[in-house]
Amino acid sequence: MGNVDTKLNFRKAVVQLTSKSEPIDANDDTFWEQFWSENVTNVQDIFTLVPATEIRTLREDAPSNLATLCYKAVEKLVKAVDSSCRTQHEQQTVLNCARLLTRILPYIFEDPEWRGFFWSSLPSQGDDEDESIPLAQSLLNAVCDLLFCPDFTVVSSRKSGPDKAEELSAIDSCEYIWEAGVGFAHSPPRSPVLDSNRTELLKLLMTCFSETMYQPPTDIAQNPNKWIAHLTSSENRHALPMFTSLLNTVCAYDPVGLGVPYNHLIFNDSLEPLVEAALQILIVTLDHDTSSSTPSEGEDSVVPDNLFINYLSRIHRDEDFEFILTGVTRLLNNPLVQTYLPNSTKKVHFHQELLVFFWKMCDYNKKFLYFVLKSSDVLEVLVPILYHLNDSRADQSRVGLMHIGVFILLLLSGERNFGVRLNKPYTATIPMDIPVFTGTHADLLIIVFHKIITTGHQRLQPLFDCLLTILVNVSPYLKTLSMVASTKLLHLLEAFSTPWFLFSSSTNHHLVFFLLEIFNNIIQYQFDGNSNLVYTIIRKRQVFHSLANLPSDYGTIAKSLNKRSKSRLSNSTSHENVAEIAMEGSHPALPAEPGTLKATLPDTPMIGQMTEKESAHPGYQQNEQLPLTNGIATINLNAPPPSQGNGDEGTPKAEPEGTKLSRSPSEASNFSRQSVATRNSLRVSASVDKTSNQWTPTGEWVHSWKSKLPLQTIMRLLQVLVPQVEKICIDKGLTDESEILKFLQHGTLVGLLPVPHPILIRKYQANSGTTTWFRTYMWGVIYLRNVDPPIWYDTDVKLFEIQRI
Repeated sequence: MGNVDTKLNFRKAVVQLTSKSEPIDANDDTFWEQFWSENVTNVQDIFTLVPATEIRTLREDAPSNLATLCYKAVEKLVKAVDSSCRTQHEQQTVLNCARLLTRILPYIFEDPEWRGFFWSSLPSQGDDEDESIPLAQSLLNAVCDLLFCPDFTVVSSRKSGPDKAEELSAIDSCEYIWEAGVGFAHSPPRSPVLDSNRTELLKLLMTCFSETMYQPPTDIAQNPNKWIAHLTSSENRHALPMFTSLLNTVCAYDPVGLGVPYNHLIFNDSLEPLVEAALQILIVTLDHDTSSSTPSEGEDSVVPDNLFINYLSRIHRDEDFEFILTGVTRLLNNPLVQTYLPNSTKKVHFHQELLVFFWKMCDYNKKFLYFVLKSSDVLEVLVPILYHLNDSRADQSRVGLMHIGVFILLLLSGERNFGVRLNKPYTATIPMDIPVFTGTHADLLIIVFHKIITTGHQRLQPLFDCLLTILVNVSPYLKTLSMVASTKLLHLLEAFSTPWFLFSSSTNHHLVFFLLEIFNNIIQYQFDGNSNLVYTIIRKRQVFHSLANLPSDYGTIAKSLNKRSKSRLSNSTSHENVAEIAMEGSHPALPAEPGTLKATLPDTPMIGQMTEKESAHPGYQQNEQLPLTNGIATINLNAPPPSQGNGDEGTPKAEPEGTKLSRSPSEASNFSRQSVATRNSLRVSASVDKTSNQWTPTGEWVHSWKSKLPLQTIMRLLQVLVPQVEKICIDKGLTDESEILKFLQHGTLVGLLPVPHPILIRKYQANSGTTTWFRTYMWGVIYLRNVDPPIWYDTDVKLFEIQRI
């Protein structure tokens, strides 16, 4: 009963605060103490007893009371630091102040007029020097001090007892790093209470950083988030131990532990919420790259460098890389692990934040990227990504997860070692909704990509270019494709080369160029082990002949476009499609449940803006008209891949007539298979050009790119091998394909094919479009994942929209 009374007192204080039109005296300690006394003991109570409508009423009708409440709460935190937060009462006060600020801050950020409030200096009762420190800095400094407070958030290394406590302001926090790992060898004893206290303070930090959510997408360099800038600058004396604590806490976490079945149902894991909060703080601070910032008007000083990015980029020891990679792969693979007893092991659900962190790690520390690719460990990242891509392909609420998975694979595919690693045999450990096959990780990659393209929802169409670019990048290194993967590749060509699909958009033919480049790379560089693919090409030779003879007269184009409405890519199945058996124990990919919340995303840049072409041959002088800068070929936006072969087909061709080479932003946003923005929402049009009323396919346009199709290598292969295969079949009466495959395995085309073309890799290049996309995606994930308590729910965010499926 007493508990109900104390909550009632707290509630009365909230009502009194909002209902009084007169400002309440800041010195009325008896009144203000009610908000952080021991009346309330958990964050859920604060969210229930302080409703959103009343915070908004307070903001509009009694602004001075809201200002005093914030000021008094911060003042309490600062005083707790001054007294080293020694007593149980002080610690409870700190937690309640943190909870109250976590509740109120989003409503302060919501109102542009209040946004500068925390950055204004408030009158202080202390020395005059304190007046110059904005309230925000006092808050951040206090929270950082409290994150390394003995007996509150870290285990004390001295004798316990209030009288023996160390001075918090003089403590060396490097001795109190939370977990062993990078730069710290000692693993302190764990305590659920300390974990919980850290988590609550980190949630407050995350709420401070969330000001970004209440502004439309802007360039961080021009408009930095002052909260993050201060925390990651040298003004924060705890920057290094804090970064190390966050990183090590995430990477050392093992959700399964000793592996005792169902132990997660018996014991509450206090570490998972902490790891989740630490990971979210880590990715948000690492996103705040101010290295190219310039002071905006009215600002005197340049934004300080982000020390978290600096520390991350300077990690270089192999054992540190091993620790980080092992931690990330352990957590990425955790939800996928199969056990004999259903639901017997703990599953974590922060794979999206982990992928953002992995992306940042590879982006800022190239040595880490090369370490990942040095061994087969990269496959421990690849398989969970492919699992999530395959599982999410029908779910519109997970379109962001699809994009980040593809972006990471695009980044990895720019490195030769990734293609080489894909040749490792794949043993199915995770049931996936794909056909059963025996082969390598390259086969898995192709089969999953085929599944996404043919059975994914329409909003994934802008990713087709990216998916095929990844396959182009790895294709020169794929030693042996299985029959299943070979058939899938041919089926994609069959689907993309149908006249109605080619004629329905000014850019669809680029997909055919990508696929032909994949075939050419494998034939020229990996012919010996790829008899399955060669056999499939021979069997499907009609597809290549049809492409070579694609009609370009007006009548046929018009007739093909009329068929468009009756056709769809996903049902352009191969005529020889047989019933495929999915892996045992797999579940079909399902659309989102009605009512599922999702955050909208901005458009992603076109593939030409995300990549640059680079020769895979060191020292090779390209015999092309691509201007080279330091060995990197610049790329025409949206131009089809250069044709392969010899003679004049080896030179790159200009953009086909009928497609614009340099587009204005408004024109660029209308390219087909792409997204149409409606206040940042991402909806994908059908494969018909939105500009179809201005653009119609013409015979000249078809001829301009059809004449550049790189078909020479494949046609030469067919010219040599088809008569040989037909002769064997007649002479030996063969009907069994295994005998034909055996013949092809021992065959050779040495000296018969055109001179091998140079391998061109399309490497991911950082650009403002993907930076904005990542920031929006990351904050959308954080918004939707923080439901207990629902920190930002129903507030007026501007970075994205929250929609129901």
